[in-house]
Amino acid sequence: MGLTCSLHGRNVLITGASSGLGRHFASTLGAAGATVVLAARRESLLQDTVADLRARGMSAHAVALDVRDPASVSAAFDAAASAAGVIDVVINNAGVTSTAPALDISHDEWSRVLDTNLTGCFTVAQQAARRLKAAGRPGTIVNVASILGLRVAGMLSHYAAAKAGLIQLTQALALEWARYRIQVNALCPGYIETDLNRDFFQTEAGKALIQRIPQRRLGQLADLDGPLLLLCSDAAAYMTGAVLAVDGGHLVSSL
Repeated sequence: MGLTCSLHGRNVLITGASSGLGRHFASTLGAAGATVVLAARRESLLQDTVADLRARGMSAHAVALDVRDPASVSAAFDAAASAAGVIDVVINNAGVTSTAPALDISHDEWSRVLDTNLTGCFTVAQQAARRLKAAGRPGTIVNVASILGLRVAGMLSHYAAAKAGLIQLTQALALEWARYRIQVNALCPGYIETDLNRDFFQTEAGKALIQRIPQRRLGQLADLDGPLLLLCSDAAAYMTGAVLAVDGGHLVSSL
């Protein structure tokens, strides 16, 4: 019998699930059979998505979670366990960004980006791993990084530093937690079209950026489905510490 990317019987927690990639990931993983727990700072923002997923026959729940607050992270895992059971898979997707020259980034803004995109991911991963270890269960953590953790772009020094740190953190945790049968991998999207950036990519600057992508197109949310399902399923049983770019060849474009 061949391998599949079925997630039946898995309980998945998705951070930053109120919009964009996180909301799409919940739909993708729910359709693959997982029980999905959507998490965001404002639980009310998740209710419409949860209702939509349930109407489509999926098992979905919502919990409040602020990745910058360890107490909130612990409470969210408690709530998720009550609703769905022990979390087997974590999608560490919560993130923020802003655009500014490095000379102008304030200490508060630097801290906001690093605390969410790096420290918050560690806090969530650590909480998940502690609970999996205590339960004697294997698990999977997928950290949503970025190609900007592997190459840089102007005006995003804080974001690039956080995502580069997240990639290194992924590999460090994979090394330490392999003995507990906990896999930790990183998914690195390139430029993916979303509601938030669609207007920009219609501008001349946006169109010029697209022309620098070897495939000459933006990624669509659906382009992340296969890589995500791979990393969350038994099809990736021998993968840990992997850094998987989904970017239309952007990382291999000429300098």
